[in-house]
Amino acid sequence: MRIVFLGTPDFAVPTLEALAGAHDVVLVVAQPDKRAGRGLRLQSPAVARKANELQLPLAQPQKIREALERVAAARPDLGVVVAYGKILPQALLDIPRHGFLNVHASLLPRYRGAAPIQRAIEHGERESGVTIMRVDAELDHGPLLSLVRTPIGADEHAPSLSARLSELGASELVRVLRDFDRHVETAQQHEQATYAPKIDKSEGEIRWTDATAAIYDKYRAFDPWPGVFTPELRLVAIAPAAGSGPPGTILSIGEGVVVATGDSALRLIVVQRPGKSRQGAVEFAHGAGWRVGGVVG
Repeated sequence: MRIVFLGTPDFAVPTLEALAGAHDVVLVVAQPDKRAGRGLRLQSPAVARKANELQLPLAQPQKIREALERVAAARPDLGVVVAYGKILPQALLDIPRHGFLNVHASLLPRYRGAAPIQRAIEHGERESGVTIMRVDAELDHGPLLSLVRTPIGADEHAPSLSARLSELGASELVRVLRDFDRHVETAQQHEQATYAPKIDKSEGEIRWTDATAAIYDKYRAFDPWPGVFTPELRLVAIAPAAGSGPPGTILSIGEGVVVATGDSALRLIVVQRPGKSRQGAVEFAHGAGWRVGGVVG
């Protein structure tokens, strides 16, 4: 099958590799190179790098409409989109004779949107998965071809879940395409839809009055970015702990620094002041003059 592939980050790379091994990928479309890092050097997205490595035709338009003619010229049978990062216009969706499929990192209709992996962890979900769906004009709205489920570990962070879901999605899409003509599409139960909006950096700030589970789930979800922090301190490594007291009170300093939350306690293991190096929480506490019974922040 002749396939045009749209994707940008690391999450999309396993699907591109799997398709390239089983089908004729006639064009890869990724977002443009961007400046990043301390030196603000121009860096290619993961999908663009992989397309070049596989010697596949590559387009990186500033706007997706700029690629319409090139997509049409490739005469694709099918389009596949994985975390491309832009809404696809109907004019693009109409080009492949079999339309577009999407590999989405949630069990649709739950967690439609830009950050399904992080939002599922943030909300304390214990199960996630990938959905193979047909793309239509609305956000993650089209009919479903397949769902694959996987548990979310109690201590699992977003990068681990993302890596697993990316591999699951790649293998499931290839499986679906083997019997594509016989696959039945099922409409989503739209009344059950929930949404996973893009993460804002400010969401990483925690309050000691929050429940321990809420802080810990946010910590797992927002790894590596934006992390979790108070106005004075980034919480690099933390864990739930036993204890109680007024929120923000230091309960013990020994095996980490145990701080009371809204319903129990949290153990600080590694912390970091803005602009400073990371430190073990106990070392930091001694240097900052923290004492048991004192209040953090």
